[in-house]
Amino acid sequence: MSNILIAYFSRAGENYFGGEIRPVSIGNTKICAELLKESLDADAFEIEMKAPYSDNYREGVAQAREDLQKNHLPELKTMPESIADYDVVILGYPNYCSTIPMPVATFLDAYDFSGKKILPFCTNEGSGMGVSEADIKKYAPGADVEEGLSVNGSKARESKKLLEDWVKKLLG
Repeated sequence: MSNILIAYFSRAGENYFGGEIRPVSIGNTKICAELLKESLDADAFEIEMKAPYSDNYREGVAQAREDLQKNHLPELKTMPESIADYDVVILGYPNYCSTIPMPVATFLDAYDFSGKKILPFCTNEGSGMGVSEADIKKYAPGADVEEGLSVNGSKARESKKLLEDWVKKLLG
């Protein structure tokens, strides 16, 4: 077991790419998480909803926005038994409504992150990190939330060096 966990939420189906909506079989955040896993001695956990958002882009956005507005923490398919052995959690997610998706909030809310380092990365098409770093701090009090990395989702497959350099800068 590694002392680093890559925990990520990703969405396949219809996604937004620089002005157009098109279907993808693997979400951009998952692509980035897999690239990181190739480079690091780390465990990986995909945050998956028990009742996923719609594959239709507009419907999925509406569902995500409603969860955010109601501060609803959706149920997840599975959860790690514990995160006690991890010192570092690399947390990946798409930018939803300028913040973390609520399934990520469910994951964060379930554990004590005191003394742990969280490295957030966010896939998006130009909206950056939004307020996600501040929101992570709300759901994971006591964690050391490092400077996040914004990854252009359209370039996820070409982001390996960007991701590696960011982790190296933060972890040495």
